[in-house]
Amino acid sequence: MRPHALTVFGITGRMGQSLIRALREGAEFELRGATASAGSTRLGSDAAADGPATGVLITSDPAAALKGASVALDFSVGSAVALHAQACVRGSVPLLVGTTGFDAPAKAELTRAAKSIAVLIAPNTSIGVAVLNELTAAASRALGSLYDVDISEAHHRQKRDAPSGTALKLGETIARSRNVALNEVAVFERHGMDTPRRAGSIGFSVVRAGDIVGEHTVTFTGSGERLELTHRATDRITFARGALRAAAWLIGRPAGLYEMKDVLGL
Repeated sequence: MRPHALTVFGITGRMGQSLIRALREGAEFELRGATASAGSTRLGSDAAADGPATGVLITSDPAAALKGASVALDFSVGSAVALHAQACVRGSVPLLVGTTGFDAPAKAELTRAAKSIAVLIAPNTSIGVAVLNELTAAASRALGSLYDVDISEAHHRQKRDAPSGTALKLGETIARSRNVALNEVAVFERHGMDTPRRAGSIGFSVVRAGDIVGEHTVTFTGSGERLELTHRATDRITFARGALRAAAWLIGRPAGLYEMKDVLGL
């Protein structure tokens, strides 16, 4: 069986290079196209910064990178998500969006794209994080609003968005189980507050330091007890392997919006 042709938007980033490492582990995919920003110094260079060459040259043109692709992965920047989604619609290529930090108009563009192609939005492509999200939903339903909830996350110093997309996704999962909107109960900053904690609020805390790959902890605190659910990633290749698993699942799916839980059948 011939391998599936893969396009990666944002190949020069940490995740892009981790995907190249993961592609070397198996024969299910071959890299067909790769992009970087128009200002990248690596335009025209091989997609692999280290190790064996892929034979794929980096371009800033999404349409050119998508030629012949079976599926596309977006690990670029939030400001490019809408453009990439439009290119995938024109090329009839299913899209996995692992980029975080994109705005409401970009989300709306992804929703429109999902009317024509399969779109999987995954702020975290780790299989373990997908399971964490389901465990968080189950715990929230069982414990109810009498337990205070806090979400803490830590990433490397270069990560741009805070809180992480994964932390926000966990918060949305909890808020949904309580039939409220996250923006109504989220607390991102406590500095200067001189009042007790508001019942039902969901607190967030963030660390940006060193080369931390990714850590997320959801804490449910009640009277006399505390439940903590934690996921720690020590190598980005775990996200890359999960992304490739999700990409394989996405090929041939009908148009629509999907999540990692759909990939795992959760």
